[in-house]
Amino acid sequence: MDVLETYERPYDEEIPVVCLDEKSLELHDERHTPIRSRRGTKRDHEYVRKGTANLFMMTEPKGGKHYVRVTERRTRRDFAQCLKWLAQKYPKAVTIHLVMDNLNTHNEKSLVETYGLVEGRRLWARFSVHYTPKHASWLNQAEIAIGVTQRCCLGKDRLGSMQQVKERVIPFWKKRRNQRWKIDWRFTPKKAQNWLKTFQSEH
Repeated sequence: MDVLETYERPYDEEIPVVCLDEKSLELHDERHTPIRSRRGTKRDHEYVRKGTANLFMMTEPKGGKHYVRVTERRTRRDFAQCLKWLAQKYPKAVTIHLVMDNLNTHNEKSLVETYGLVEGRRLWARFSVHYTPKHASWLNQAEIAIGVTQRCCLGKDRLGSMQQVKERVIPFWKKRRNQRWKIDWRFTPKKAQNWLKTFQSEH
């Protein structure tokens, strides 16, 4: 319920609510040149594996701000650098309400190991953290942005390098950020309570 109550907060640019999620991507290159025509693109079923990449998706649903970072891995250091980068996007924020999954890297320890005790704790203090419940990661609105990325930006194309991924996703979300593309979230605490009552009565 904590996450849903956080989403109910009125929009305040000095106290933003930001959702963060990660997605691993497999990098594939074409083994044979695709054939393009007016009817579409035909590609061979064979491809060349080029390793993996990771997307850090950060979205401020009510503010219409969306940021994405592409990294090689999803280590503690990568997460710490992502949070430092995110904090710099909100220099005037009193606090940043951060909604994210409770992964083993999503904690203060990652920042302390990366930046040292003093700086790590100072940076972590910029955030008011709200973890999604276990088995309820769908409450993280960043998952919606990741789904949009997959369907509308990456599609079925094969991308063989981090640079290709960056060239595809960063301009895509920059455009939506300029358009102040917002997420219309309708699953309120009241709806959650009604759903829970219905579920308990049926079981």
